[in-house]
Amino acid sequence: MHLHAFTIVVPDYDSGIAFYVGQLGFDLRSDADLGGGKRWVMVAPPGAQTTILLARASGPEQEAVIGNQTAGRVGFFLYTDNFTADHARMKAAGVAFDEEPRHESYGSVAVWRDPFGNRWDLLQLTSPA
Repeated sequence: MHLHAFTIVVPDYDSGIAFYVGQLGFDLRSDADLGGGKRWVMVAPPGAQTTILLARASGPEQEAVIGNQTAGRVGFFLYTDNFTADHARMKAAGVAFDEEPRHESYGSVAVWRDPFGNRWDLLQLTSPA
């Protein structure tokens, strides 16, 4: 088994694609029209097995969780095998980091946010993930 996908609620599909694909360089795996204004939008880092389903918020309850799906905690972890290069590339692409890189006993880490407010770790472990 493996984790196939998880959902991130976004205000609209195109802004999600613009950030994750345009800025971060993720692959657009799917963008299918489901009718009624709904789309099946899947993105993933190049070579990743797990994908992110970008889901457009529908109604006040879903709009309220945009950027706060994990109650303010870091909820997503983007693993890299070249922390220094990927951190520099992401900063150059305009990704907002909440902190400077830290080097902990488990590896290198820096917290960043997507433009919707979701907190992520950019993470390189001292031993493979």
